Amino acid sequence: ITGDTTRQRIKFSDDRVCKSHLLNCCPHDVLSGTRMDLGECLKVHDLALRADYEIASKEQDFFFELDAMDHLQSFIADCDRRTEVAKKRLAETQEEISAEVAAKAERVHELNEEIGKLLAKVEQLGAEGNVEESQKVMDEVEKARAKKREAEEVYRNSMPASSFQQQKLRVCEVCSAYLGLHDNDRRLADHFGGKLHLGFIEIREKLEELKRVVAEKQEKRNQERLKRREEREREEREKLRRSRSREHRRHRSRSMSRERKRRTRSKSREKRHRHRSRSSSRSRSRSHQRSGHSSRDRSRERSRRRSSKERFRDQDLASRDRDRNSRDRSPRDRDRKDKKRSYESANGRSEDRRSSEEREAGEI
Repeated sequence: ITGDTTRQRIKFSDDRVCKSHLLNCCPHDVLSGTRMDLGECLKVHDLALRADYEIASKEQDFFFELDAMDHLQSFIADCDRRTEVAKKRLAETQEEISAEVAAKAERVHELNEEIGKLLAKVEQLGAEGNVEESQKVMDEVEKARAKKREAEEVYRNSMPASSFQQQKLRVCEVCSAYLGLHDNDRRLADHFGGKLHLGFIEIREKLEELKRVVAEKQEKRNQERLKRREEREREEREKLRRSRSREHRRHRSRSMSRERKRRTRSKSREKRHRHRSRSSSRSRSRSHQRSGHSSRDRSRERSRRRSSKERFRDQDLASRDRDRNSRDRSPRDRDRKDKKRSYESANGRSEDRRSSEEREAGEI
């Protein structure tokens, strides 16, 4: 797939794009053209996508460092496993060498590494045009060579010649390449200043940098997450406080409404009580008035009865006088007069009774 076609089809955030390439640390690019060339990467590499990512990453954090870190960790872990396997293979072929001899040989290897690194530095300084600094480094190289010759002499004298020829290889801790015990300075300089060794150094340094960046971003994210959690908890506490205050106000309003209802009920009871007391007092006054009227009626009735009795007494007296006067008259006239008198007395009593009833009705 060409670069233009790739840009048209996918974006830098696509899973098919190599995130290590976007961060310029893919081992396929770093070790290209070396003895450990890994070939083409299985994911998409495009410089245009890297440029797009660099522009977009200034405004947004895509956290691609985590993917690149996992990629480099897997690659370095494979390299370290190869180094351990090479060391174990060398140890099996050189078991007869004692620990003291091995320590002396290790000293020779350390001096070889120091000389190789110094020579690589001299070449770099010479390429930059820093002659004075490169001369100082060359002086350090000469001192390291002298120490190396002494260490080789000590090592050679501590073991037989047959065994000395066997102990001539060592595994580089950085790139897992084999180093010879008797390699000359040119060979050591080529190794420690070569693209393979420097590429592994670059990859390891990039891995440490990615670990630091990922740790910082994770810490930042954790702080932001903790801050958001605190904000949510604060909002929940605020909501709870508001709900409690609303509930308190609602309860308070309910209690106030109950109190108002209780007061209105008490007032209505008082009003009813006052009304009942007034009605009872009115009824008592009415009953008292009725009792007064009834007593007056009874007194009137008594007076009427007395008057009627006196009238009857007078009528009896008059009738008795008439009887005396009419004793000398005939029996027929006497009977007629008696009937008439009895009729008149009966009519008089009925009229008196009717007149008394009419008076009572009028008074009522």
